[in-house]
Amino acid sequence: MKLSDYKALTFDVYGTLIDWESGMIAGLEPLTRQLDLSRNAILEAHAYHESTCQRFTPARNYRDILATVYKRLAEEWGLRATWEEAQTYGRSVEHWPAFPDSADALAYLKDHFKLIVLSNIDNASFAFSDAKLGRPFTAVYVAEDVGSYKPDARNFEYMLAQMVRLGLGPGDILHTAESMFHDHGPANRHGLANCWIYRRHDEDGFGATMDPGDLPSYDMMFHSMADLVTAHRAELAERD
Repeated sequence: MKLSDYKALTFDVYGTLIDWESGMIAGLEPLTRQLDLSRNAILEAHAYHESTCQRFTPARNYRDILATVYKRLAEEWGLRATWEEAQTYGRSVEHWPAFPDSADALAYLKDHFKLIVLSNIDNASFAFSDAKLGRPFTAVYVAEDVGSYKPDARNFEYMLAQMVRLGLGPGDILHTAESMFHDHGPANRHGLANCWIYRRHDEDGFGATMDPGDLPSYDMMFHSMADLVTAHRAELAERD
């Protein structure tokens, strides 16, 4: 199996291309500066409340999900937070940074693949990330469009239905993502080839995503988008 076997890379953006964990840690600082918590403890608590909100209120906008997560975290940690403060956190995606290699990698890859987004985000928030990444995407499918959040099967079914209009079938797609919980498990269930961008390889746990239980299988693994690009260039060099 080679990267060049595929016509499209479908991306989970947050954790893969955008450093959402650093963005979360910065955005939660008004709460966490009052506490003595490790980075992983903060992220794991966030993962629980985010996934719970997404499961029980799947039609809610991601900005409102994040605001509710802020409120739930404040309650769990015995702190006070106003709804205005929670809403400020809900709008914090615009400040989440791209990983240093993401924009350059995507600029290269768009000359070789259709680049597709499948993300648990809202359109307004994604616009800020899209700008940081150089707006390289052929199509963008977000939770706001579907009315549910990954790992719900609906999100993948929606993407696959839309991609028919782009002349792409499941065998043309390499799903490229960091989250085992949100992405690789559903990719396995839909029979999609998948590439793990394992950016947390030097850290414990699953960070801002839930523990998936049994680890899903994956067809390829790289520690960064830069490593994926290096591998693709090597494939092309061998072919020539």
